[in-house]
Amino acid sequence: QVQLVESGGGLVQPGGSLRLSCAASGITFRLYTMGWYRQAPGKERDVVAVITSGGSTNYADSVKGRFTISRDNAKNTVFLQMNSLKPEDTAVYYCNANFIKDLWGQGTQVTVSS
Repeated sequence: QVQLVESGGGLVQPGGSLRLSCAASGITFRLYTMGWYRQAPGKERDVVAVITSGGSTNYADSVKGRFTISRDNAKNTVFLQMNSLKPEDTAVYYCNANFIKDLWGQGTQVTVSS
């Protein structure tokens, strides 16, 4: 069964950190470009960070220098380390796997608030 399961979301104060994880099953993980997207209330889903099968990374301008995407092919898992969080980072974060077609996780809520 193909599945992407996110974890690690929660409530954090501004300036804090969170680490999101996305565990994949049912796919040949190493072949997939993996990404993190987010969707705030009333807004469209936007890309946050992407890591290719070869390990190249790209980030949205709004998170450059604060967020880091990484992958562990042995564990079929992609991570998003989020530091210096801001209230505007509040959103549902979704894991995406792309190889010919897109696969999505169910999302995990991140709330940055004092």
